[in-house]
Amino acid sequence: MPLDWDKLRVFHAVAEAGSFTHAGETLNLSQSAVSRQIQALEEALAVPLFHRHARGLILTEPGETLNRTVREVFAKLAMTEALLTESRERPAGRLKVTCTTGFGSTWLAPRLSRFLALYPDVSVTLLLDDSDLDLAMREADVAIRMHPPRQPDLIQRHLASFGWRVCGAPAYLKSVGVPERAEELDAHRIICWGDHRPPIDEVNWLAEAGRRPGSARRAAVEVNSLTGMLRAVQSGLGLAALPDYMGPDLDGLLQVLPDLKAPKLDAYFVYPEEMRHSKRVSVFRDFLVAELSGH
Repeated sequence: MPLDWDKLRVFHAVAEAGSFTHAGETLNLSQSAVSRQIQALEEALAVPLFHRHARGLILTEPGETLNRTVREVFAKLAMTEALLTESRERPAGRLKVTCTTGFGSTWLAPRLSRFLALYPDVSVTLLLDDSDLDLAMREADVAIRMHPPRQPDLIQRHLASFGWRVCGAPAYLKSVGVPERAEELDAHRIICWGDHRPPIDEVNWLAEAGRRPGSARRAAVEVNSLTGMLRAVQSGLGLAALPDYMGPDLDGLLQVLPDLKAPKLDAYFVYPEEMRHSKRVSVFRDFLVAELSGH
């Protein structure tokens, strides 16, 4: 018998939520209605799709197989719906943009008002996440990444190259002194990124500046947020290397060791092949290019 789309929609919601109750809240259905739909689907397929236990539901092996396919189908349907509902005359509809929390909060968010003034029929959902959301699965429409795309089958455009500023608060530098050479950083408190999945390759390059390779100096504080690192510097805690796209947020800090060799920081605009002809994507890409053209 053909699979029922409504039952598959309920199954997908349960698989993602891990419980009948949470899936019911998402679907606006009662727990018993959700349970009946899943039971009917299991009977139709003649296989169990979930292991039931006290703490929730776990997909069985057949359930995992079905969910992989269902996720892909619903992602493709969502992408197709977005393209079909887009206005032929001018860009319209929702655009889901993901980028790192540092770039999104300090550079992109303050510029969205200009974009929306140009394209009032577009609404933007900004997803700040330091991990790479899955564009192929429609977790977002487009991404701004601080590294070349690692996911295959994505279109990419290089947007800009940024530099770094080694910064400290005036009060901190007055009390500790201004380093004149990289080796003098050993006498300073260094603030570094502290997560195992940084959003920027070589984000902690300052820890090794002026040291032998593999002998990084120990950070005084580790923070898994560039904005958090900035706030720590502003409080007078120590020195940090911060991307210069943070712009006005760096005002009031003093730059030290301006000639220090630093890795290049490249930004890329990334989107799936299916969004190639989307007007929302093309005008947003052109807006970013124009905004960054003077960088």
